[in-house]
Parts: sequence; C-alpha cells; structure tokens
Amino acid sequence: MRIYVALQNEGVDCWRPVEAIPLRGDIYEVVDASPFPEDEQWQFSSGDTVRCKEHRFSDGTAGLVAYEKVDT
Repeated sequence: MRIYVALQNEGVDCWRPVEAIPLRGDIYEVVDASPFPEDEQWQFSSGDTVRCKEHRFSDGTAGLVAYEKVDT
C-alpha cells in the first residue's frame, strides 16, 4: 500500500510516496526499500511504525500521510 511521508527542510510541503503495510486501523509500517535520495530527509524511515490520516494535496488528490511515530 502507498502512504506519503513528509520531506524535512524543504521550505514548502513536500511528500514522498512510500510502501507500507497496514497493521491495524490507522497504523502502518513503512517498508519502502528504496534508498533515500541524498538530497532528501524523510520524517519517517523504513521500519518505522506510523499513524496515518487522510490528506488532500495541493493538486487536489487525496492520500494517506504519516504524521506520528507509534511505539510498538
């Protein structure tokens, strides 16, 4: 499943689509194996368990964004 993780230190809202596994309710585990591009700092990394919520992006599309790390 695809969720979106915020990119840090970009000056504007930027999101990276990543692969995640739904665990329960609004909780997902980020499992994206793609290497981080050198010029990006992700808010959450592969292996993190996160809480997600629906978000409408500036282009009008909607998706799930990770907004909080969850301890497992």
